[in-house]
Amino acid sequence: MDVDGTMTDGGVTLLSQPDGSALEIKTFDAHDGQGMTLARTAGIRTGCITGRESGALLRRAQEMNMEFIYMKRAVKIPAYEEILQKTGVPESAVAFVGDDLPDLPVMRRVGLAVAVGDAVLEVKKAAHFTTRAVAGRGAIRETVELILKAKGIWEEMIDKARA
Repeated sequence: MDVDGTMTDGGVTLLSQPDGSALEIKTFDAHDGQGMTLARTAGIRTGCITGRESGALLRRAQEMNMEFIYMKRAVKIPAYEEILQKTGVPESAVAFVGDDLPDLPVMRRVGLAVAVGDAVLEVKKAAHFTTRAVAGRGAIRETVELILKAKGIWEEMIDKARA
């Protein structure tokens, strides 16, 4: 998945420091976190490819046990191809959640391309599914539920949900 505009609402908050530097603040949705936890419990491998570098993202990704974390990737296809090579998974078995133009090249190749509810029009047109939820407000959780229900294991996963 992408990060800013999918896992987050797309806002980038910078807190100025006296030395002229800035701290980045990101907000992540707890329901999305539960969705990612359910995905991992179900054996779904997760990861992100993003154009920005972020300590906040790295921490959240580690908390969610994401296997693949690619930051500072202005072009996402090389990271995507590296993931395919590492996993041996066919493109038809890959889902990708995006919101904006840099996500389109990956979305055009995966088996399940998902646009968040407030994605740009071009991304919505390229998507196989568009979430009702908007970025940073449950769109990742909705995507995970869609996949688990399609696999016929949603009810089983409800019983395995943990905080």
